[in-house]
Amino acid sequence: MLSDMVPGKAVLLAAGRGTRLGSLTADRPKPLLKVAGKPLIAHILGGMIESGVREFVVVSGHLAEQIEQWCATFVTRTPGVTIQTIRQQHLNGTAGAMLAARGLLAGEDRFLFGWGDILMDGANYPRFAAASARADCDLLLAVNDIDDPWRGAAVYFDPEMRVTRLIEKPPPGTSSTRWNCAGLFSTSRSLFDYLDRLAPSSRGELELPQAIAAMIAAGRMVRAFEVQGFWSDVGTADDLAAACAHFDSGVAS
Repeated sequence: MLSDMVPGKAVLLAAGRGTRLGSLTADRPKPLLKVAGKPLIAHILGGMIESGVREFVVVSGHLAEQIEQWCATFVTRTPGVTIQTIRQQHLNGTAGAMLAARGLLAGEDRFLFGWGDILMDGANYPRFAAASARADCDLLLAVNDIDDPWRGAAVYFDPEMRVTRLIEKPPPGTSSTRWNCAGLFSTSRSLFDYLDRLAPSSRGELELPQAIAAMIAAGRMVRAFEVQGFWSDVGTADDLAAACAHFDSGVAS
């Protein structure tokens, strides 16, 4: 069972190329694309800091030097916050990125983690952290309601919010759930047992959602938590424009 405290560290996976954004990520890593005057990763860190987290691990990959320099500058401007960076040497998927961070999580029984390019209303982070401190589960994952979760991972859960299935990138129109994996998690170290056993997916990558699916199949307790308001994986130029319009409007911070 989780303690009544916010997990001590959070991991942000910020290594990917962001290929669907084309030229926008040719010379800038996706987490550094700006929305409302600040990079995507700054919005995420800000939300987690508001939740009480002060120690972070950021996994970089594509244009790693830029991520590392940004993190160093952020720390100098944010008293009380530390960020350790580590590179994913081979961009072999989100599970590979998490495995790269394992050595920096020694002594952490539980930790938060998330994608470094998912943007959501900031109020969700304190809500999620509070829920993670109360949840009786091995892993808590955020979900959001969308028309069709084919771009992410379809999440199925029972009335008690216990996740029964998670399907990574289902073909469009095949999901009977509207719930999408929202890219924010709280987990015990048991996750690494399943990451270690992964084989490459059909895309040739080590997919972190497949490890979570294996946890579910093994009977581990995985629960869902609904996030509210704006959410985007900022996967395309249109997504980026929509995020800028939303956050620049003053609707959210």
